[in-house]
Amino acid sequence: MVDKKNVLLLIADDLGKQLSSYGAKVVQTPNIDQLASQGTRFDYAFASTASCSGSRSVIYTGLHTHQNGQYGLASHRHHFVTFDHIETAPHLLNQIGYRTGILGKIHVGPTAVYPWEERQESTTRDVAVIADQANTFFQESKTETRPFFLTVGFHDPHRDNTRGGFGNDQEYDSRITKANYKAEDVEVPGFISDTPGARSELAEYYNSIHRLDQGVGFILKALEDSGQADSTLVIFISDNGPPFINSKTTLYDAGVRLPLIIRHPHTQRAVSPNLISYVDILPTVLDYAGHSGIVDQNKQRLGRSLIPLLGSDSTLSDWNQVFGSHTFHEVTNYWPTRFVRNRRYKYHRNLAWRLDFPFAADLYGSFSWEDIRNIDSSKGDTLIGGRKLRDYFFRPPEELYDLENDPNEIHNLVKEPEHIAVLENLRGKLEEWQLRTEDPWLYRDGVSVWFVRNHLKAGLNLPDRFDFDAESPGNKSEKGFPNDVSWGAEVDWKHS
Repeated sequence: MVDKKNVLLLIADDLGKQLSSYGAKVVQTPNIDQLASQGTRFDYAFASTASCSGSRSVIYTGLHTHQNGQYGLASHRHHFVTFDHIETAPHLLNQIGYRTGILGKIHVGPTAVYPWEERQESTTRDVAVIADQANTFFQESKTETRPFFLTVGFHDPHRDNTRGGFGNDQEYDSRITKANYKAEDVEVPGFISDTPGARSELAEYYNSIHRLDQGVGFILKALEDSGQADSTLVIFISDNGPPFINSKTTLYDAGVRLPLIIRHPHTQRAVSPNLISYVDILPTVLDYAGHSGIVDQNKQRLGRSLIPLLGSDSTLSDWNQVFGSHTFHEVTNYWPTRFVRNRRYKYHRNLAWRLDFPFAADLYGSFSWEDIRNIDSSKGDTLIGGRKLRDYFFRPPEELYDLENDPNEIHNLVKEPEHIAVLENLRGKLEEWQLRTEDPWLYRDGVSVWFVRNHLKAGLNLPDRFDFDAESPGNKSEKGFPNDVSWGAEVDWKHS
């Protein structure tokens, strides 16, 4: 039993840092907190993208969405799916004899690319039912010689299909207790405007988190009761930030800086201060499982195993930056943007900045947005959290923030002379990463450098500016983008 190296991956849906183990004062999450007290809690864990399907694809493939093809939501009517040639966690673990399974929310495709041996997809929020399914999986695994890799995709605390609900008005198994958080008691985070609608929705959000926490507890108890906890790596993670405007679908920290807890059966508890990316999750699983593909021989996956960081509170100098890639949410939500973040600064490159920032359907229908849009603007600027409404919808081509002094990313420093060196440094790092990952959304003169790369070799002068200038369209006297750029080349890079 103890010789097996099992993996249990628990994925929450739209959960930010609203957990007591991450400092939340009102919402109580004792089961997740207990897991954190037994494992390593990462304070600086970053999703690549703040959209459900895209983020899950990054977790499962170790590749950013512009690499793996899961550009947006894998809905049934308008869907994005991962490229056929991509190797995923279930595929790689099937290769080395693991029993692979998934319960609950899947939200990626196609099935052939994500070949879990056992799939029990459902839309239920009844976490007791899901736990029973997990218990059956654990009990069956006891009779197997194979180790297991089980993923549980919770639907909490995602919004339901009502305007302000989170699935709390349904009846569930009697083992589940209902919370009763009140609007007047919630903590309103800095990225959300304090309105009656927001408070009402946050209270329901807390109630949904309460159910999620019980689900985590049920599953961990079933694992313990099966006698396999001492041979199982447990990973608890969320796909993207809270389902509120200024968070979900944005690459601001509210949307991508998320909870990550990893309990290794043979390491002590710790709080890691290192910056890690969701592209590091797959290498971590492969490392624990003993798969030879921890390092991708094709040099497409740039993530690294987190196993060496577990059980340590140390800050390591080569875990000091992360990158992110968002292109779509829903099929009509085209807004490609990229970011690089280090310990202090964050740089955003907004490729389609001339487009209004698009609305996710669940956010557009929310009461919190209804309150914001109807604020009396005669009394001053309408704000979303501390951000001006117009600055949320109409963003510049570049954004630079000093997170030490501006954690909510409000004051754009791009035009500040004293930050020009920081701007140029991070801009260069981001573009080097785009080249390394063969990002077709590296733009010059309004076109993709990737798609015109052969013309560059043939002598095309591509003006070295982001956007096409209709007032000055010529390229003869313009400084050109380098024509000898090497896509996907080996780069002396310290992090993905």
